[in-house]
Amino acid sequence: MLKNPKPYIAFSILPLYFMVKLLSGYPEFIETYYSNGLYPIISNIFRFTLGWIPFSFGDLFYAFSLIYGIRWFIINRIRIRKDTKNWLLDIFAAISIIYFAFHLFWAMNYYRLPLHKNLNLKADYTTEQLISVTKELIKKSNKLHLEITKNDTIKVEMPYSKTELLLQVPNGYTILEKDFPHLSYHTKSIKKSLFSLPLTYMGFSGYLNPLTNEAQVDALIPKYKFPTTASHEVAHQLGYAKENEANFIGFLAAINNENIYFNYSGFTFGLKHCLLEIYRRDPVIYESLLKSINSGIIKNYQETQAFWDKYQNITEPIFETVYSSFLKANNQKGGMQSYSYVVALLVNYYDKETL
Repeated sequence: MLKNPKPYIAFSILPLYFMVKLLSGYPEFIETYYSNGLYPIISNIFRFTLGWIPFSFGDLFYAFSLIYGIRWFIINRIRIRKDTKNWLLDIFAAISIIYFAFHLFWAMNYYRLPLHKNLNLKADYTTEQLISVTKELIKKSNKLHLEITKNDTIKVEMPYSKTELLLQVPNGYTILEKDFPHLSYHTKSIKKSLFSLPLTYMGFSGYLNPLTNEAQVDALIPKYKFPTTASHEVAHQLGYAKENEANFIGFLAAINNENIYFNYSGFTFGLKHCLLEIYRRDPVIYESLLKSINSGIIKNYQETQAFWDKYQNITEPIFETVYSSFLKANNQKGGMQSYSYVVALLVNYYDKETL
């Protein structure tokens, strides 16, 4: 038995890093043996173990880890100068363990096959296709909006609490799994983040804790956004690590939910992404399409924008830059811009299906 395993753990970061890089070049292998093999077992164990807890265990874990780290640094501040070697071994041993757990418990999903290949969809599309799908999304969104409000100038107000909305999220996945068995979601673990205020100031509406597999939703965001945000985080939970893919799956889960408010949230979510892409390509067509959207829908968009404007601060661009770099380092070349790639999945999916 090794007397002091710490150096071995610390230096294991190098073979671990190169192993991840090696495996990342074999997406078919990752898809078969990790994303559809080992990962569902790990995810179900975490959701079964922690899903019943009414608060976020992962948030508490992060808080205690931060406190412990600060305490450790204070206690060892003198040792840093006198025994730098062992201090560095402690740091790199901790990094190695976190790196290993991060990739084993969730992050290898970044390197699975692209979703468009699994769905047999094209990766690109024409502006004409985009406009056609956007017009259909406008019709569907307008129709749902009128069914709910009976007045095209009134914004939609969710008649449920945020807790009630979270409880209804799995219903959309129950319907989806009939056509997509890999989207089966029967062990729920969706929670409001304990750190919703700092999360909001950082500019994020939710996240998946990769070490506890809990889907976290910012409790402060408008209720109108809860269905799609929570559905998005569940998609991450099911192993779809890339943001554009989680957006698309979250959209599908929301529009397939039996609750009309989820449908409205989902369709207007998809519509907004398509409109932004049209604006980038042709602002004139964008302005023309905007006039055909019920003003009540625009008010829901404005409500969300006003919420984020309220919490804008000088640190938000820093966090966005850091997160964008994180995405690029994890097989999402577009960084934060990869969120817009959901449009390609939307357009090509509805080129085959009907709204």
